[in-house]
Amino acid sequence: MTSIEQNLKNVKERIRKSALKVNRNPDEIKLIAVTKTFPVDVISQGIKLGIKSIGETKVQEAIEKKEKLGDVAKKVEWHMIGNVQSNKAKDAAEIFDFIHSIDRMKIARKISESCLQLNKKISVLVQVNTSGITNGIKPEETVDFVNEIKKLEGIKIEGLMTIAPLVERERTRPYFRKLKELALNLGLKHLSMGMSNDFEVAIEEGATMIRIGTAIFGKR
Repeated sequence: MTSIEQNLKNVKERIRKSALKVNRNPDEIKLIAVTKTFPVDVISQGIKLGIKSIGETKVQEAIEKKEKLGDVAKKVEWHMIGNVQSNKAKDAAEIFDFIHSIDRMKIARKISESCLQLNKKISVLVQVNTSGITNGIKPEETVDFVNEIKKLEGIKIEGLMTIAPLVERERTRPYFRKLKELALNLGLKHLSMGMSNDFEVAIEEGATMIRIGTAIFGKR
């Protein structure tokens, strides 16, 4: 068994235990394997091992990887989990299935316009800065921002995303709890929260998507 195979098995077991701890169905939680900076052969191996969703932080890197992977790339969902620059909005709309990091109306509009040109509708999440130290809109601005985005025809808002500070695992709980409260108030389904160091707490607090890189593929 390769290290990636063993790591993936361990992560899935940790997901299962965390979900059952709070009476959740583990199948409700989507594992997004974060492959930024990892080479194509590593991604290909992950897909062969059953990974269904890939997360990237840079549009150009994702474009290059998808081209190299060829038909293999079509076997998985592609998630943009980094910030989208204005000049990359059209490319992001074209190559990704899901964008987690919408926090500016300018970008939302550009992605929506691009999707309409492509005759598609892309699922997005609004990134909320629940800690005050990361990217994202302020919690108190979330309702108005989401309501504005709902008017855009080329995108479908599915939920919210946040990044907790790099602190002890238990200390991330308030940030995840805050995101869940916001999502419930807005009637949104998905919560993208939790990474290698804190995903178990995120699951306990309601995460439906977790973004895992190091725990699967090792340190970069």
